[in-house]
Amino acid sequence: MDSNTFSDFRADLYTCFRRAGDALMNAADALLTETPARSFVELSLSPHFARRWSSLYKAFANADIDRTALQRLFARYAPLPEPEQRLLLGIDASSIARPLSRTARDRTYVHAANLPEGSKPVVAGWQFSCLCVLPPTPSSWTYVLDNQRVESAATQGEVAARQLASVLPHLPEVPLLLGDGYYGSVPFLSATEGLACDKLLRFAKNRVLFRPAPPRPDKPGPGAPRKDGAAFKCHDATTHGAPDACWEGSDANGQALGVACWHDLHFKAARQITVSLLRVTRHGAADTKRDPRVSWFVFTGQQMPALSQIPSVYACRYSLEHGFRVDKQDLLWEQARLRTPEQFSHWTDLVACVRNQLCLARQLALVRQPWERKERPVTPSQVRRGLSAILGQLGTPARACRVRGKSPGRARGAKIEKAPRYKVVFKDTQKAEMTKLIV
Repeated sequence: MDSNTFSDFRADLYTCFRRAGDALMNAADALLTETPARSFVELSLSPHFARRWSSLYKAFANADIDRTALQRLFARYAPLPEPEQRLLLGIDASSIARPLSRTARDRTYVHAANLPEGSKPVVAGWQFSCLCVLPPTPSSWTYVLDNQRVESAATQGEVAARQLASVLPHLPEVPLLLGDGYYGSVPFLSATEGLACDKLLRFAKNRVLFRPAPPRPDKPGPGAPRKDGAAFKCHDATTHGAPDACWEGSDANGQALGVACWHDLHFKAARQITVSLLRVTRHGAADTKRDPRVSWFVFTGQQMPALSQIPSVYACRYSLEHGFRVDKQDLLWEQARLRTPEQFSHWTDLVACVRNQLCLARQLALVRQPWERKERPVTPSQVRRGLSAILGQLGTPARACRVRGKSPGRARGAKIEKAPRYKVVFKDTQKAEMTKLIV
């Protein structure tokens, strides 16, 4: 990627900011370059942010971002795979913990990781669904196509389906979507049926699928004809039968691998959706929760990867976790203490803009510390260190800051009310999804 393409992306990005665009662009440049910052307000210390610290909060309070134009911009500059490879997309949700923010509206109970053993893995906060382009090998170089907050009135699967429906028309080829076990379910597969996208999704080991219904007899007997064939229970090997295809080999570490595939299976709740079920057996695994010996996947679409490629292709999904770590640890995603969910959504969009600029500038800027080995792959942090000099050469499309004089301050006699308090919204996701399915 050359400097002209990087500059064009920044110019087009500026046009997506319909209000407070100058302050937002300065904030993005500060986040790109201010590597010592460990809090949101410290971004105002960057030489690329020509405003006072209070302008950071005002920018996101007054912001208006054209998200449709932003989606098209991200899709237009998305990195394309090599001719022999497929475009891989990953979908997942990440939580922003806000357990003590009583003035924050529309908080729900979201998943919380890395809690002490025995603690409930939930916390009050916001959740964001992220659709990304995945690198061909697992790394933190994910490219964001869309970020949307999962509101309390919606489910994670509904938001993901809306993201795919709006982004896929802007992509140059049919991608392969990778998702964890949440997305290998009837509600998500039903919501995304008909979209131009192949899907390889994790599948729970206690799920049950069904084979095609047997043909109707010439002389039907009493009762309705059967709608489902024999059951395929993942946890019961006696129901599996012989696989339609299988492969035996080894992974990159020399460990024995086996992949088996069964075609033409369906869910009882969605018989119109036909899937292929895949079983990956890692003979050298410890058979623990983090290192399972047997893993199940479902595929639906037109072009399934070769069985020998299934384990390595799905491993690219873990790049989402590496990308979330960079966003939260380096790009201060969860550090911004913005009160309303709309303000935090604007901040999330800005973090996505910065991440994509890091991907585009991967070949332009690189600063390694003396103790960092040159043989190791380049990281987003190393590229971020060299972007200050690049921005100094390219400049910014934002207009120069104008001095407005001294603020008149608060009017005499003004009464400031306390900020309203909101309860955490409890939503029974499983019950809501089943109700929609029945309807």
